Amino acid sequence: RGLILSAGFFSIFVNTLMLTGPMFMLQVYDRVLGSRSEETLAALFGLMAFLFLMMGVLDWARGRILTRVGARFQSHLDRRVFSAILKKSALGQPNRETENQLKDLESVQRFFGSNVFGAMLDLPWTPLFLVGIMVFHPFLGALAVIGGSISIVLTILNQILTKNPVVIATAAGYRADRYAEHLQNEAETIRSLGMQETSFNRWHRIHRNALKQAVRANDLSGSFLIGTKTFRLFLQSAMLGVGAYVVLKGEASPGVMIASSILLGRALAPVDLVVGQWSMVQRARRGWEKQVELLADVPPDETRIDLPRPKAHLEVEQLTVVPPGARQASLRLLNFEVKPGQAVGVVGPSG
Repeated sequence: RGLILSAGFFSIFVNTLMLTGPMFMLQVYDRVLGSRSEETLAALFGLMAFLFLMMGVLDWARGRILTRVGARFQSHLDRRVFSAILKKSALGQPNRETENQLKDLESVQRFFGSNVFGAMLDLPWTPLFLVGIMVFHPFLGALAVIGGSISIVLTILNQILTKNPVVIATAAGYRADRYAEHLQNEAETIRSLGMQETSFNRWHRIHRNALKQAVRANDLSGSFLIGTKTFRLFLQSAMLGVGAYVVLKGEASPGVMIASSILLGRALAPVDLVVGQWSMVQRARRGWEKQVELLADVPPDETRIDLPRPKAHLEVEQLTVVPPGARQASLRLLNFEVKPGQAVGVVGPSG
């Protein structure tokens, strides 16, 4: 949790520095081109380069933090998940869903360490950037808010409509993989009984169903991806058109037109990245749900009390030994003490 909060803290500065590009373009169009001052251009260029350098360093640091978030998440749960899988299998419970739990844990780890999670940390800044465009001109702000809202609605619809197809496709893929692994383990028996053709036909049927479900899920998510991307490009061009209109009306400067378009692109960039990598988000969410289900079904072992290490000291009193089938004792009423490093043996004729 501490690392995630640190990444969120870095996101504040990274997203604030995202304003460098729009502000630089605004100053170039309104100040430099109007005054034709090379000194002003050089000063603005140096400041812009420094701010972008700082943004890159902070974004790099945030990426390293997120990578360690994923690694720490897996290191904290891998022993617990592995023990739960073994315990569930030892109790004779069905392990059809548990055999891929380690892969699910890895999918959650990859999500935490990916740039998709970083983009999700940037999503709260999207409304702020959209509202900030309204400072330039109300028309530009209204277009940005309406367009951004439509993009967010498309993202929510993507989440709702692709959830079940992705889950079905993932489950079908797991079944195909499990059956293929089963055939590999029983390859000798299958060949000796001449069941190659039957086994292939059954595997092909399962695999074809998995492929069909995967194509359906990819088609649906791809449609949302293309739709969101196309709408974003249209929105940026529309922003330039509306900006040109307010410039012609004398209500804004040319710099405002360019800066608004750039700021809109910055605002919608996290949305595009999340939608484009939505399959990773779905796998991570499904993996998280399965981890929660597994750990809830198999509680952790109770804490054991560490007993003191037994001392290597043996005291024997009144020892009597009667061999099997005999009536008389071979050893009677013996008392002795064995200290660490000593050995005791009985030597003599048997019987």
